[in-house]
Amino acid sequence: MSAAWRLIDSGPCDAFCNMALDEAIALTVREGHHSLPVLRFYGWTVPSVSIGSFQKTTDVDCAYCGSHSLPVVRRPTGGRGILHGDELTYSVSSRNEGAFSRGLLDTYRLISRALQDGLERIGLPVTMKEERETGRVLTRSPHCFQSTSYGEIRFQARKAVGSAQKRWRECFLQQGSIPYTIDYGRLALVFSGMGQRAGGGGAETAERAMVGLKELLPDLDPERVKECLILAFEELFSVRLVPSRPSDREQDLALHLSSKKYLPLC
Repeated sequence: MSAAWRLIDSGPCDAFCNMALDEAIALTVREGHHSLPVLRFYGWTVPSVSIGSFQKTTDVDCAYCGSHSLPVVRRPTGGRGILHGDELTYSVSSRNEGAFSRGLLDTYRLISRALQDGLERIGLPVTMKEERETGRVLTRSPHCFQSTSYGEIRFQARKAVGSAQKRWRECFLQQGSIPYTIDYGRLALVFSGMGQRAGGGGAETAERAMVGLKELLPDLDPERVKECLILAFEELFSVRLVPSRPSDREQDLALHLSSKKYLPLC
């Protein structure tokens, strides 16, 4: 195992810094300042909402979020809305070369395989979706976990990991949410149209569609989750994940992005 990736474990940050740092890391990879791929783990200082880069803000009940101090931020990646809270969030930034030279779908497949292998190591028999969905199936809900797209991770029929990607010609950024616990009631209130658009009712619809890892393994140790994911990425990609910190350039760019681009939407 001679190749190396950078491993950045940022801990909890606010919604705007989280998005800014992910993009800053991806942009430095894109510019060639750091050519090594980066796996980043992080959390959220307070429950927060992120929406996809092209998603309408009207998918979110801004009045509810404002009155309950829920920050709302737009992600650099696509996909639909997520209520973040008790979870492990990951991102992968890499140039489009080596293992990632075959395009979007193959990139999803490889990263999802590592996620699947990691969750299997903690005792969860999850599967990866290998069929593609199109049309109305993909657009029926404003919430990410309400349907499962190609490459995403499920436990039985319930989605366990939600991921989205942003691609440039030279590199990509993939972000994903691995919830430990889910507040289904609050979720239905944040995405007020979720029940109607998904053909069901609010919290019950969400609970049928998604699952938090601690619902399946109540004594789950979050540090063990990270350890197993690290081992899975190292084994699948034949690399060493080397603990790292954001460079000065990445931190400066993240500060700039958080003050100019990643601003509250509600």
